[in-house]
Amino acid sequence: MTRYVLGRVAQAVGVLWAAYTVTFAVLYLLPSDPVALQLGAAGIETDKLSPSQLDAAMARYDLDRPVLEQYLTHLWNALHGDFGMSISKQVPVTDLLVDRIGATAALSLLAGTLSLIGGFALAYSASYLRWRPARLLLSRLPSVGASFPQFFVGLLLIQVFAFNLAWFPATGTDGFSSLVLPAVTISLLTSSVLAQVLMRSFDETLRQPYIVTARAKGLSRAAVQWKHAFRNAALPAMTILGVVVGLTVTSAIVTETVFSRNGIGKLAQEAVIAQDVPVVLAIVTFAAALFVVVNLVVDLLYPLLDPRIVHVQKVSR
Repeated sequence: MTRYVLGRVAQAVGVLWAAYTVTFAVLYLLPSDPVALQLGAAGIETDKLSPSQLDAAMARYDLDRPVLEQYLTHLWNALHGDFGMSISKQVPVTDLLVDRIGATAALSLLAGTLSLIGGFALAYSASYLRWRPARLLLSRLPSVGASFPQFFVGLLLIQVFAFNLAWFPATGTDGFSSLVLPAVTISLLTSSVLAQVLMRSFDETLRQPYIVTARAKGLSRAAVQWKHAFRNAALPAMTILGVVVGLTVTSAIVTETVFSRNGIGKLAQEAVIAQDVPVVLAIVTFAAALFVVVNLVVDLLYPLLDPRIVHVQKVSR
């Protein structure tokens, strides 16, 4: 068990380091002029500067050092929670993240809750119903839900529930009511992904011999599914929680832009438009860290939920 835990922790650290390194390489090493990009984000036109002024501007933003030295410095500072200064806003990047993270966390929490409820309810209903047309309809809903672009879903919800019915505000970050439409927009995709996995898992679990035995003992259909099938059918869904969290984070960029919410997603959109490299690097690292932490927690919980994993590893050794 100790080896399993240490292996998963080492893997999580490696993934996070790789995500940071690849992002840094994309921003600094691909065919482009990172100096011009970052100075341009600060409102400095490099072609209008004298050589001495250009050197002073580069020194101010630590762009006068070799790329490898910049990478090691940025990496060391990031390990201590320091992502430097936002070039376009002239404030610490960490302060920007702290200021915006509350709105995104509330949105992600509500969207994740709706996703879990919707995904499990849809999968459970599809496996429970005996009427074939109804089961077929429910089994097709996840594909339909995942196929709609999120900006289209967001605009449709605004048109119907904000403009026509006036039930919820169309934009803003004030109060619970402003969370509902963005959360539904995100959860439509994530619950569809979750439901697809759960439906296949329920179908496979209900064909297992112990399910047949439980039915033969006279247990009701509901009791068999809830007491015997639910736990084992839910295990594969645990493995995609990291994917669901990743979809929630990436969806926040589109959703917060559509609904004008001041969160991490909108900050990412602003940073890309302004070519604010430190902010982009920090947001990508934050999203990768969230993805890694969720997957690490799932990996550590999985042996507790399914002891066969540890047993298989012992046998293989």
